[in-house]
Amino acid sequence: MSDTATTTLPVQDARIYPRGGLDILSRAEVARLRDASADGGMHELLRRCALAVLTSGSASDDPRAARDMYPDFDIQVVQRDRGVRIDLANAPAMAFVDGEVIRGVAELLFATVRDLAWTAIELGERCGADLHSSGGITDAVFSLLRNARALKPGDPNLVVCWGGHSISREEYLYTKEVGYELGLRAFDICTGCGPGAMKGPMKGANIAHAKQRQRRPRYIGITEPGIIAAESPNPIVNQLIIMPDIEKRLEAFVRLGHGIIVFPGGVGTAEEILYLLGLLLREENADLPLPLILTGPHVAAPYFEQIDRFLRLTLGEAATSRYEIVIGDPAAVARKMSAGIRKVRQARIDHKDSFYFNWHLDIPVEFQQPFVPSHEAMAALDLHHGRPASALAADLRRAFSGIVAGNVKEEGMRRIEARGPFEIHGAPDMMQALDGLLRAFVEQRRMKIAGEYRPCYRVVG
Repeated sequence: MSDTATTTLPVQDARIYPRGGLDILSRAEVARLRDASADGGMHELLRRCALAVLTSGSASDDPRAARDMYPDFDIQVVQRDRGVRIDLANAPAMAFVDGEVIRGVAELLFATVRDLAWTAIELGERCGADLHSSGGITDAVFSLLRNARALKPGDPNLVVCWGGHSISREEYLYTKEVGYELGLRAFDICTGCGPGAMKGPMKGANIAHAKQRQRRPRYIGITEPGIIAAESPNPIVNQLIIMPDIEKRLEAFVRLGHGIIVFPGGVGTAEEILYLLGLLLREENADLPLPLILTGPHVAAPYFEQIDRFLRLTLGEAATSRYEIVIGDPAAVARKMSAGIRKVRQARIDHKDSFYFNWHLDIPVEFQQPFVPSHEAMAALDLHHGRPASALAADLRRAFSGIVAGNVKEEGMRRIEARGPFEIHGAPDMMQALDGLLRAFVEQRRMKIAGEYRPCYRVVG
């Protein structure tokens, strides 16, 4: 273990030899991961994502915190005659025990290298992938999930859990209880991989899987490069997947999962709800079963009442038919999810669709194209009545995505520092409801884990 003048915390050097899905990388992949140039180089992105993994379990949601605490950290991928080697310099000592890297942390590190390498080559500027059509983007999502070995044949049993990284203790314990009930029924868990409502269901399910002697349970964490530094993988995640951007991350959730549970959260959770409802309200998906349950303890009832009012005002009463709200009853949530997934199973059989990837779900290209939340793009969002519910949901999703970027993504934070808050325009009643919802998130401390929150947005009626 060594300390340098610029390093504020204990660090360690290490050499790691990947096993399993990262035995072999091409010379081109290794070259891109080692390239530190500003034009197409992947090294800085690899460094940021790897540092997030090595500080797994961190309580900070500041994407710059780990970088500032470990300024001399570096990672290099080295080509060997019998595979690859990962060299770590000045790595966080918290990732080691008795001089050896923690096995679970090493596995997440291998996954990081794997996904970034695949994205750099297969989805890079010089690749042949079709990223302009809906089918082409879906094929890219499928290929990345297959490369990550996340597509598992077998009966549908994967429940996606959404919710905030900054939640109360009571809400966190409730997510554990729901996870426990899901685990008793042999459901695997998929979340956004971070703390709070992403960690709780995995932890609860882990206990239940042990009691049920469940073999090889899956705790899948799906993230993307812009968010992983603010939401480091929690210690329960045993399968990490880094999607290239937020839109492909969202598509991975709904293609991979068989049912979705939403716990209390902030703007990121609202973004996820709007994305899914925008899809489910499309005529093409009207008959597609996908159980969606919003749930929390009794103290969270006002939160869901406000979410429900906002959805009714913006998307109409039809939206309420696609979700159910359950308060304070973890066992009921699990039973309802179990019944819903049985319907999913039968629908997949009827449509001759796979159990492991929801091909039948129609996702238009406007839901798939990455949204870059600049000040101009945020101000141009069309948030007015009279639009199809699906199209309005898509723009509302983009508004929340921009606020997430301004809160916790380094690039978004830089834009806010340079030009001030984003401005969001729309119908007066819609903007009033949006402002009320966002103010409630701030008051309930759902925006940031620690510190005083300074809004990155301004709602203009």
